[in-house]
Amino acid sequence: MPVGLRSRLLSKTGPAILLTATSVGAGDILTGSLAGAEAGIAVVWAVPAGVFLKWTLNEGIARWQMATGATLLEGWMTRLGWIQWPFLAYLLLFTLVVGGMLSSACGVAGAAVLPFGDLDRSRFLWGAIHSLAGLALVWLGGYALLKRVLAICVGSMFFTVTLTAFLLAPDWMEVARGLAPSIPASGAGWVAALIGAVGGTVALISYGYWIREEGRSGEQGLRDCRFDLLLSYAVIGLFGIAVVIIGSRVRVSGQGAGLAVLLADQLGASLGPAGRWIFLAGFWAAVFSALLGVWQSIPYLFTDFVWLRQGRGIAQRGQIDVGRSLPYRACLVLMSTIPLALLRWPVQQLQLAFGITGAMLLPLLAATLLIMNNRRDWVGRKFRSSLAMNTVLVAALLLFAWMGWGEMAQAFRKWRIG
Repeated sequence: MPVGLRSRLLSKTGPAILLTATSVGAGDILTGSLAGAEAGIAVVWAVPAGVFLKWTLNEGIARWQMATGATLLEGWMTRLGWIQWPFLAYLLLFTLVVGGMLSSACGVAGAAVLPFGDLDRSRFLWGAIHSLAGLALVWLGGYALLKRVLAICVGSMFFTVTLTAFLLAPDWMEVARGLAPSIPASGAGWVAALIGAVGGTVALISYGYWIREEGRSGEQGLRDCRFDLLLSYAVIGLFGIAVVIIGSRVRVSGQGAGLAVLLADQLGASLGPAGRWIFLAGFWAAVFSALLGVWQSIPYLFTDFVWLRQGRGIAQRGQIDVGRSLPYRACLVLMSTIPLALLRWPVQQLQLAFGITGAMLLPLLAATLLIMNNRRDWVGRKFRSSLAMNTVLVAALLLFAWMGWGEMAQAFRKWRIG
């Protein structure tokens, strides 16, 4: 492919690549495979439902930014100032938890391919190696290099996982029937889990910084955002459907990132050694691309918060290289090292903590978008949310609030039992 065409393609799809990479990880694989194993292919419709809700949230974030030139975080701090301190506390907690969870998941993937001694030792060593490799790639390469690396990771992830699902030769008519909404016996919880798991959490806020890197604005910018959001969530949706199919075709139980190794072994028994290695390659690509995306995006959020508190956010500082700033690099180093202490935690506890913290943000996103994108004096008539968009946001707000409450109640019960 000519260099010029490749550069234009990466510019057009760069935010979609980063969003896909950051939104898909160990949580999607674990939730999807367990849902398929426990509730069957009948719950597969929850994947496109979740994708549609996340697309609506992200379209609302892009709509706000194209209308005002301000990121969602800047809008929160200038228009809804009370949010800033709860959000900072949330961001710090999420950074600690997601850093530990992604390092642990990468450790599991590395240990499955090349173990160093016992499983726990291998997970710790590979987790630290992946975390520091992510630090080096983001520190040295910045946004441009990361787009290229993640394009390879996302392509590998999508190809290997969907190939695995295809090789299992599912009943495609049954899969088609599963796309019609229905809730099988004991399937309500899995439907909710799939809708919540697919499509990421903090990645939605980070999307605004990636589209700023591409210089998007106005109505044309919103059209470009809708295109790459459609592309990204199509890949995420197909990936999620493939994982549910895989779970429905192999018999697995349990929880935690170690389930991926069990899945790989089961696939090896069904498809031979090639099936095991194909799935492990997809799992590794999913978790490492998620780690790279998070390592790039959270320092951006933190830097913008610090600079906005000083009176001039990223948008007001012109063409400054954010990736070389002190707040960005300090956050990057800290999130690549401090969460490694959590590698001593059981994988199940890390997954549970990640699920809870992720569920806490989505209702806030839906509620604030309903406020911000319906103020004509803030976004103007052309960018104001339509009745259809508002209806979906209200549904998302109610659903994510219910799911978040359920996650916290479940965690409290487990804490009392433990």
